[in-house]
Amino acid sequence: MMRRSLLRWAVPVVLLAVGLGVWLLLGGRPAMVQTAAVERGPAAELVYATGYVEAEHPVSVSTRVTAPVREVLVQEGDRVARGQALIVQDNAEQLGLLAQASAQAQGATLAEQRVLALYAQGWATKKARDEAVYAAQAARASAGALRARLDQMTVRAGISGVVLKRDVEPGDLVTPGKLLLQLGDPASARVTATVDERDIPRVRRGQSALMSSDGLPGKVVRGHVSEITPGGDPSQRAFRVRIGFDKPESLPFGLTLEVNIVTRAHENALLVPSGAVADGKVWVVEDGRATSRAVRTGVAGTDRTEVLSGLAQGDRVIVNPPKELEEGQRVRS
Repeated sequence: MMRRSLLRWAVPVVLLAVGLGVWLLLGGRPAMVQTAAVERGPAAELVYATGYVEAEHPVSVSTRVTAPVREVLVQEGDRVARGQALIVQDNAEQLGLLAQASAQAQGATLAEQRVLALYAQGWATKKARDEAVYAAQAARASAGALRARLDQMTVRAGISGVVLKRDVEPGDLVTPGKLLLQLGDPASARVTATVDERDIPRVRRGQSALMSSDGLPGKVVRGHVSEITPGGDPSQRAFRVRIGFDKPESLPFGLTLEVNIVTRAHENALLVPSGAVADGKVWVVEDGRATSRAVRTGVAGTDRTEVLSGLAQGDRVIVNPPKELEEGQRVRS
């Protein structure tokens, strides 16, 4: 009888202990949580890429005459002006031919002058006059052609800019069409960026781009998407995107830049820590208790996430909520 009586009292005591434990968990002892207020601020969705500065319209320099190079007058990185001499080819042969042609032109011109004087006095025929005039014109034209060819032995800059590449040395035998130098105008520089093919559908012409480099500490270079190449590189699974500068920039050609293309931006968005959002809901603290709310999100970043509906400015959300958190549970931060 004593054992049955003890057993009859033991069950209520166990239930009371369990109930007390639940009360302490849910109502008696608040769970410690980290909270943050819903704030307003700018939200931007970015596409990350890497790029480099290059000339928008690089100019290839070559010669029009086959001849050895006597002298190269510029180095890579030198600034040059339009019309400036860059390369001088061996012109000894051309100088000799020009001297010969100039002498012949001078003789033909003197003969022309004598025949014209005789013709004016009636001592020369019209045929003799015409032959002398034609011979003198041909001699002068030949000398002019050789003079022009001699000028071609000096290769000159077609634009004002910077020498980007030099692939010629004194003594080289150069031929027409062979690349000798490459020039670029810093005033028309641009950035070519490589964008992953998964991100390229979000990139559009005109979108803003923010660029930085370890070589430019603390400086943010602003630009915009000016061109997207229609064909991608299947080996890299990427597309090339051209970015123009919003204002003239004095950046060296070849400088590597980190590029962030702004694909979406909202200036006055509701923002919560990204760790507060999970599976389309957040936990909100109301009167010291945790309450879950369904939310619709917009731009999602590493640190902050935009909330389009379900919250109001000033609400306090739980950041990285504990997995065991339950609806209505008392919490404190």
